[in-house]
Amino acid sequence: MANHPELESEQAYIDHAHECLEATRAEVEAMRHSVEGGRGGTFQNRFERDVMWDRVDSRLAQLDIGDLSLVFGRVDSEAVEPDENGAHGHPEETFYIGRTAVSDDNRDAVVVDWRAPIAETFYRATGVDPMGLRRRRHFSTRGSTLLGIDDELFGTAAEALDDGEVNGHGALISALEESRSGKLSDIVGTIQAEQDAIIRSELPGIVVVQGGPGTGKTVVALHRAAYLLYTHRFPLEGQGVLVVGPNRVFLSYIEQVLPSLGEAGVEIGQLSDLVPRVRVHGYDDESTARVKGDLRMVDVVRAAVRDRERPLREPLRVPYGVQNLTLSVEDSAEIVRQARRRFRTHNAGRKFVDQLFFERIAESHRN
Repeated sequence: MANHPELESEQAYIDHAHECLEATRAEVEAMRHSVEGGRGGTFQNRFERDVMWDRVDSRLAQLDIGDLSLVFGRVDSEAVEPDENGAHGHPEETFYIGRTAVSDDNRDAVVVDWRAPIAETFYRATGVDPMGLRRRRHFSTRGSTLLGIDDELFGTAAEALDDGEVNGHGALISALEESRSGKLSDIVGTIQAEQDAIIRSELPGIVVVQGGPGTGKTVVALHRAAYLLYTHRFPLEGQGVLVVGPNRVFLSYIEQVLPSLGEAGVEIGQLSDLVPRVRVHGYDDESTARVKGDLRMVDVVRAAVRDRERPLREPLRVPYGVQNLTLSVEDSAEIVRQARRRFRTHNAGRKFVDQLFFERIAESHRN
């Protein structure tokens, strides 16, 4: 791999990509100063400053790749001749695939994020279905240093196979030969087609990743979380994403994967964290556990929750100094009606109910 004729030119491109990354980081850092700091100013000024700082911190976390490889691949598409009407043709195009998107001063793409649609061909193209590619190139790197290049040729470029122009012994084999640490590493540079199909599957519904021990179930699930946050960031970032593991040791093992993929805002925890102050005193027998774990229990629990979304049976009085804060039965019934009308699920409507409850309580104090 080290004797590839384009090793020097590709190293220069990778160096340029890292320079653009650092320039982007400096540009984002400078945005902190675009909003007036200090404790003064109006409420809106302080709110805008906090929002800006929060977004700057989030963006800097995405751009912080540490010693990881920024660029790990490249795809070259076949040129397509235009049809008889002069349409639907395009020249050969080249895209470099990496850990995060990087642009130059002209906002031209230097590196394409691995989750972008254009990067799908890097993971999915095969000899049977090259997906319009002429060549797929894998880079073996250590930080910003290019160690070797591995080419896979498709279509007309595959004729180079007969001329001995293919270099390298496979990016996947190179990755397997790397030394291991005590932490789970990402596989962003060596995702296989079957894994990519799971990672890029549609958002709605439940995706179950099955396989034997050591087959990559966990790392694929974590890459899917990173992909969904990239593709559906607007709904998911506000709702939050939770990764649940069986114990602290496991969480410590996987904790670096999502940050290495530019997603530092994901919460990770074990099952007991979801039910604080609850101690397990026993276990159900097999038949009871089977009933509780049956998918039909979802409808049972949903009905039970719905049944308990009911208004007060009598007025609520809360002592407050020499007064009583009150909430009438009629007001509580109106709050429940509004929550059911606006929100489809219980958890979504719960904050709304809390807000209206305190508003009505506060109104009773003013009156």
